[in-house]
Amino acid sequence: MWKLLPAIQIVLIIIYATAVCAGQGSDTIRLKAPNNEVGRYEKLELLIEVDRKYDNPFDLQEVELVVELNTPVGGKLTLPAFYCRDYKRRKLDQGRSRSDWFYPVSNGTWKARFAPMQVGTYVATARLTDKTGTIQSRSVQFGCLSSLNKGFLRISEKDPRFMEFSEGEPFFSIGQNLAFIGEGQYVTLLKAEETFEKLAANGANFIRIWTCCQDWAMAIEAQKSAWDRSWSRGRLAVPLPGSENEPNPRKCVKIESKSITVSPTHPVALRPNTHYILAGRFMTDGATGLRINLGRNNWQIPFDSAGGKWQQFKQEFTTAENDFWLGQFTIGPVGSGTVWLDDLSLKETPEGPELLWEADVNRPVLGVYNQLDCFMLDELVESAQSNGIYLMLCVLTRDLYMKHLSDDGSEEYETAVQYAKQFMRYAVARWGYSTSVAAWEYFNEIDPGLPTDRFYTEVGDYLEQIDIYHHLLTTSTWHPSAKDCRHPSLDIAQVHRYMRPGTDEEYKDEVAVALDRAQFLRKHAPNKPALIGEFGLADTKWGRSDYMKQDTEGVHFHTSLWASAFAGVSGTAMFWWWELLDQQDAYKHYKPLSAFLADVCFAGLRQTDADISNEQLRILGYQGDDCAYIWVSDSRATWWNQIAENKQPELVPDASIEIRGLRDRQYRIEWWDTYESKTIGTEQISCTDGRIQIPLPSFSRDIACKIRQ
Repeated sequence: MWKLLPAIQIVLIIIYATAVCAGQGSDTIRLKAPNNEVGRYEKLELLIEVDRKYDNPFDLQEVELVVELNTPVGGKLTLPAFYCRDYKRRKLDQGRSRSDWFYPVSNGTWKARFAPMQVGTYVATARLTDKTGTIQSRSVQFGCLSSLNKGFLRISEKDPRFMEFSEGEPFFSIGQNLAFIGEGQYVTLLKAEETFEKLAANGANFIRIWTCCQDWAMAIEAQKSAWDRSWSRGRLAVPLPGSENEPNPRKCVKIESKSITVSPTHPVALRPNTHYILAGRFMTDGATGLRINLGRNNWQIPFDSAGGKWQQFKQEFTTAENDFWLGQFTIGPVGSGTVWLDDLSLKETPEGPELLWEADVNRPVLGVYNQLDCFMLDELVESAQSNGIYLMLCVLTRDLYMKHLSDDGSEEYETAVQYAKQFMRYAVARWGYSTSVAAWEYFNEIDPGLPTDRFYTEVGDYLEQIDIYHHLLTTSTWHPSAKDCRHPSLDIAQVHRYMRPGTDEEYKDEVAVALDRAQFLRKHAPNKPALIGEFGLADTKWGRSDYMKQDTEGVHFHTSLWASAFAGVSGTAMFWWWELLDQQDAYKHYKPLSAFLADVCFAGLRQTDADISNEQLRILGYQGDDCAYIWVSDSRATWWNQIAENKQPELVPDASIEIRGLRDRQYRIEWWDTYESKTIGTEQISCTDGRIQIPLPSFSRDIACKIRQ
């Protein structure tokens, strides 16, 4: 046949075939769009089939996969893709409680998640680059339809002190911390989802969540171990015998004399009526074998009498009809002596997903992302989306990075920057699509004395390139950091503050504390959003104050919410002790404030210029030329007076306020009960010569009002 074709045709055929193989890569990478239409700002999940396998698919030096998008208006976007392991989730009853059951359904897959920002037709192509070169998929097409989604949070174009959505609607954050989410915590994933619903029902809209808890809760980049915990690291992980002097020896587990419990941070899920293979290798010194007790089975594996050699073992078992968990699991020597254990594994089949991944003591910490925790965050983000909750995600595990950031000219510093970029790329790829991701918070309470300016600049510049949604960026320090508040690459200034004895008298007055922190933030960040990211009542050792339990009505919580809302920052102070708030059902305190602010926008307004007739009353608020929003509180109604000294506030009669700077015209005054989510009276008052005199209704503790035309 080839002899029948002219030479030029043969050359063209070869060139075309080469182009198809190299350019289209249809036999190596395939892009699929399960849906051909998606709403504006809503999730489209693209599936990418990749035939190649990688040692570390999260390592950008090993492989980088992106989706290139042609937009409806002729623009181009590059969307980072990500590698993940999918899980099946069930909610199972365990006695009086319910537990989450997570089971891997694959060894791993590649995806890209996209929220289109323009209506029209998109064309997408996947492009993979590794050490062998670059290949790309065939293109797929999908359409974007209009939706009611308000878009992503951003800095307000009207007033940079506040936030708004892509579509221009103002956003004022009302919320709290819900930081530690995981098994063994007060808040499990199930509990978090239930809490989101309660918060949303009461008007809260903003939650701060950690994905950086090391190993006590959700921790995406952290050492999770089946052998010990971060607060009690033992000496179980040791170099393989004979390799102690090597630069980077492989490690194994050393078990001496008695059995130990294998205790992963995540309970290991099993499937009923399923065959499993438990395998590994061991070596002994003095012991005569290996003993494994799974509760359902008890094996003693004898040791080869030759001694000093590694011996493989493989034990198989089948789960019962209602058998969903691995449960109690001990392992140790037979007789007195030492056992070294390596490559412990639990799978359905030799090629199946690893269920005991936390038993691997050689698993890297930096640059590898715990997939079950990632799946939990997937679920949390979806729950937040369905409940109208916006998340400030604290993402980087501080103690993995902080030790490398003391010298911004060092090689260790550069390494930390590169790992942070890689992590942030993964976060953008996997969760950046969601409009419910309000902000990335790099660290929780990092040392403010470290030279972090370079870190925030370089990682921020990188995010500017890869985060097509431009999520807001923030960080926090263990003492207030003026330089971080001012840093141009940090969009939200943030401080943490606890009302704590042993400092000064201010801790007895929540209004004064909120004002003090707001003034600090506005001094150092006058033109960016600013938040009090942690707040609460603490004891001298930074633990939860006993007064919080005594404050069953949530006096300190209520007053702090209203004070911080009117103090000049961009949202309410975010309380830390979420378990007590939940136990006391304190969520009801969000509802009156949320109802009051539902039709209020502080953007473009200034702090109110007002006097009050009663010197024991305090007035906070915002005003423009023809509106004002005011909160008045009785200074005698502090949490200290009411809880510590048991002084019940008296009724405040016959007070009045004078507000200056309004235009001369008729105004409608609307008084609000700050506890009952309702108005308690309205009246019409005229403003003359830029001043308006307003008599206050009789009230106790605090009251709020709206003044509008």
